[in-house]
Parts: sequence; C-alpha cells; structure tokens
Amino acid sequence: MTSTTFDVNCRRCPRLADFLDDVRNDHPEYHARPVEPFGADDPDLLIVGLAPGMHGANATGRPFTGDFAGILLYNTLFEMGFSSKPESVSRTDGLQLKQCRITNAVKCLPPQNKPLPVEITTCNHYLKNEIAGLKQGAVILALGTIAHTAVLRTQGLKPSAYPFGHGQQHALPAGYWLLDSYHCSRYNTQTRRLTGPMFKAVFEQARGLLK
Repeated sequence: MTSTTFDVNCRRCPRLADFLDDVRNDHPEYHARPVEPFGADDPDLLIVGLAPGMHGANATGRPFTGDFAGILLYNTLFEMGFSSKPESVSRTDGLQLKQCRITNAVKCLPPQNKPLPVEITTCNHYLKNEIAGLKQGAVILALGTIAHTAVLRTQGLKPSAYPFGHGQQHALPAGYWLLDSYHCSRYNTQTRRLTGPMFKAVFEQARGLLK
C-alpha cells in the first residue's frame, strides 16, 4: 500500500476539518487530524471501522487506541495471532499487527461520532485505494453497517445485494471476502448485542476464509 491511501492534511470535508481545528484548540496534546491506517503493509485481513473516537484514535493517532472499543478488538486480535500485544495504548507502545491492518470508513473524528452521508462518500476514495492494494483472497472485516456499506461503495456494489448481518460473509466480484460483525463499541458490548465469544467467532471465520 502506498501513501496515496492517506493524507494527514486532508480537508475535503469542511465540517470535519473545522471541527478538528476546534478540537485541536481545546486539546493541543491530541492528534486531532485524519487518522492513518495501522498495521501490515500487505495484509491478509483488513478491518474497517466507522471513524476515530474523540478520546481514542483522535487523541492517540492510531485506530481503536485509547478508547473502549479497542479493548475487545486488540485483545481478540492477540488471541487470534494477529497482534503482538493484547492492549494498544499509544502509537509508541511497540505493538505490531501481523497479516492485519486496521482502518476506518471515515478518517476524521465526526461531531457526536456521526459522520454525514456526504462525508462518508467523500472519504471513500481513501478506502477504495486501500482495498485496491489487497491481495486476492484477502478478508475485509466490516465493523458495523456503515463500514459494510462503505466497503461495497468502493466496489460499486449495491448493499441490497450484500445485506449486512453479524457473521455474514460475502464473496465480492473483485476476489475479496467481505465479513460482517457488529461494531465492538461500548454500547454493543455492554448491552450484550456483541459478546467476546461472538466477536472471536468472527475472527475464526476470517481465519477459515484465509485458509
């Protein structure tokens, strides 16, 4: 994957760019810029989340690092052999991902964690370039409906033909697998919509597809 998949100075979405300017003023120690994908350069598994969290990736500059959602994600990655450590705390903690890369459908923190449809569409070209660099047979794990739809948009595919569902897997025409999971958010885990065993089972599916 090349640098064309990411631009830390991107300001294509005026609302998001202005919001990040305000966040940077309030929290000068935060990253408060577009958050770069993290992990292996030539991954077998690409994990796609929604967007950076205010006090998580937006603060640390690494996807799912410093927020509640990352606790289950990185622990599961470690259990399944995709991560060198079970916990991600900062960009300088030495954690390395193996055969795996993590990105987001929207690279910037959105107000109230809710990107507008036009912002998801505007940011989609970055995800499209990331997916275009994947090898045949790679698995794309979408965390939630928005990530699922964003992946399909990169391929010019209709969501009605590839419905989202936890544990659903779809063979995409370009030669990739799209695998779905509920997002590992605090809300989903605390309400038990997503449990640890459920999440681990999805990664076991991913391992199976990669074999």
